Amino acid sequence: MTTSPSDTKTGMRLGLATLAATGCLVAVLAAGLPVRAAESDPVLAKVNGSEIHASDVALAEEELGPSLAQMDPSTKKDNVLSFLIDMKIVSKAAEDKKVENSDEFKKRLAFTRNRLLMDSLLASEGKAATTDEAMKKVYDEAAKQITGEQEVRARHILVETEDEAKAVKAELDKGADFAELAKKKSKDPGAADGGDLGFFTKEQMVPEFSAVAFALEPGKISDPVKSQFGWHIIKVEEKRSRKAPDFEQVKAQIETYVTRKAQADYVAKLREAAKVERMDKPAAADAAKDAPKPADNKMAPAKK
Repeated sequence: MTTSPSDTKTGMRLGLATLAATGCLVAVLAAGLPVRAAESDPVLAKVNGSEIHASDVALAEEELGPSLAQMDPSTKKDNVLSFLIDMKIVSKAAEDKKVENSDEFKKRLAFTRNRLLMDSLLASEGKAATTDEAMKKVYDEAAKQITGEQEVRARHILVETEDEAKAVKAELDKGADFAELAKKKSKDPGAADGGDLGFFTKEQMVPEFSAVAFALEPGKISDPVKSQFGWHIIKVEEKRSRKAPDFEQVKAQIETYVTRKAQADYVAKLREAAKVERMDKPAAADAAKDAPKPADNKMAPAKK
């Protein structure tokens, strides 16, 4: 037998009324709940009798964020608690001076309130949209686009001039080891790894480099190739069809994407339903309003 939320709430209210009538509620609150609250959220400091709890420190850490990134945990906690102590002291002084009555304060308070409301709602919308099903769908669609694309693993030696590149090629033709020569001659940061670039797609390299690398067969070495970075000698080690990474490897990135897209879509939906008047650009606003709507593009090719 299931219980509806309304039934549960009614039951709770009746239960509380009965406890209050018999005096049990007072006993429970006095003997149990404050102790559990204190255990889970201890008081870390008092300022003129006003308590600062562990939860206050946690909230402050979340809000202060990047400014605390370089601190070790113990230093961070001490600094945040000191900050909250100072904040209580100074805010009380501000209240005594009636700072909250100023127009500037009221504007900032309204802005902060609106920002907090917006952030809270968007966080909720993003969380609701980030289901396993939604993330798997995004992953599957991306995996289809990635799978089958060709990748090349190559090494290269980068030098300043064509003459240097020709000299390097001559040494390689005589049997010099490519990786060892890269360590000695290449000015590329990857020289320490023997010029190894790992696997890459055509789009990940400059066109001049990719054109040669993807035309070479594995084991072959190119003639000098000029790019904006200098002169390259390229050796292709391996070619393969690209595979999508495992879902778990990219789950965090997919979660971020799904969250942000859901939030952006939600804002766009609200904006579409809202009446927005831009007084700073009335002419542009009117023109946009009167402009004809774009034609139905259902038959247009999909963007890749």
